[in-house]
Amino acid sequence: MCNNEKENILSRRDFIRNTGAVGVGSVLTAAGILGCKSDTPETKEPQKVPTVPKAPEEPKEPRLPTRSFGRTGVKVSMLALGGIFDTINNQLLLRQALKWGLRYWDTANSYGGGKSELGYGKFFGSNPEARKEIFLVTKGGARDSAGLTRMLDLSLERMQTDYIDLYFIHGLRNGSELLQHADEFKAWVEKAKAAKKIRFFGFSTHSNMPDCLQAAAKLGWINGIMLTYNYRLMFSEKMKAAIDACTKAGIGLTAMKTQAKGFSEFAEQEQKLLDRFLAKGFNDAQARIKAVWTNPSIASLCSQMPNMNILMSNIAAAMDKTKLSDTELKLMEQNAKETSASYCAGCSDICQGAIAGDVPICDVLRYAMYHNSYGDRDRAKRLFADLPVHVRARLKNLDYSLAEKKCPQGIAIGAVMRQAVRILT
Repeated sequence: MCNNEKENILSRRDFIRNTGAVGVGSVLTAAGILGCKSDTPETKEPQKVPTVPKAPEEPKEPRLPTRSFGRTGVKVSMLALGGIFDTINNQLLLRQALKWGLRYWDTANSYGGGKSELGYGKFFGSNPEARKEIFLVTKGGARDSAGLTRMLDLSLERMQTDYIDLYFIHGLRNGSELLQHADEFKAWVEKAKAAKKIRFFGFSTHSNMPDCLQAAAKLGWINGIMLTYNYRLMFSEKMKAAIDACTKAGIGLTAMKTQAKGFSEFAEQEQKLLDRFLAKGFNDAQARIKAVWTNPSIASLCSQMPNMNILMSNIAAAMDKTKLSDTELKLMEQNAKETSASYCAGCSDICQGAIAGDVPICDVLRYAMYHNSYGDRDRAKRLFADLPVHVRARLKNLDYSLAEKKCPQGIAIGAVMRQAVRILT
């Protein structure tokens, strides 16, 4: 085994087994894992030795493709590392992600009760030179200046850094909420930037995304947005118009929830897609994220990657040059329509507006998705438990018939809500 093979954390066999067929050759070569001379005898005719021998080239690490993040002047890796896991015990994964050029790291003040930020801090504490290579993003749920300052300072302390590259208001619900707090947010942003605590500012949202994006595009001082965006949502005319408005406004966009999993699965329809992509060399997860990358306005795609298998699979998809065909994209659009009743599109103003009182229908459906489709049961139950007691007490026995009539997805909201209460309690 040659030296550069020994230096790689992951073996060639592990990489091939876990990345799947897509892009393995190009990723391995770029990683230096296939960059040394073979130990097996050469079967071809020997080549002539050049008169002036060239110095051996250093094995190259893969550098993920980058895209411009709006008009910030910054280029970010097309793949972003989601920090919804215990990064304290995943230092090897962080080191490997950086080694492969994954330099957009995302987290939030609340993830893992703070363990995610502490894990990043542990890494930067041990590797201070790495901080300047990372586009670091975190989020805070406050809606007032004092709360934002308190959360930001805590994040800075946890992550052992003097600044955050992009700071998000966490979980914006609709455009009205943004406009309602716009003046206070803007004043706070100016102070935080002047103090050099943040470079850029924006928000994350998985509710009423087109409305949130359209509101942001009108303000002129939002630098970035992280939004739920996937093959189930990308074909919507409202979403296309909202993305276009943000692109014209120079706002950098990061996609999340890109696997588009619902709270229940339609096995037959899903298998049709899976079989097609497997035949082409993709696995299902890779095909879903490659669909998102077909939109050049999406600067980066944020994925929760709590283990090396998922990290390698996503890296392989990002490095692979094969594009989805128009036919394949149309099949994905058709699949989205056929299985719409299994997926909440986040248009919470519609369903929740049909129910008297504060009933977070979309949030509960999302928690059911985490539980049923992502297998993240502890997180789902924790989020559900965070709902006010009086809200949880109402959910099981409400009449959801009007909300069901108005739901564009055709979701059997009442049945799903009752199931959610049962499995999440």
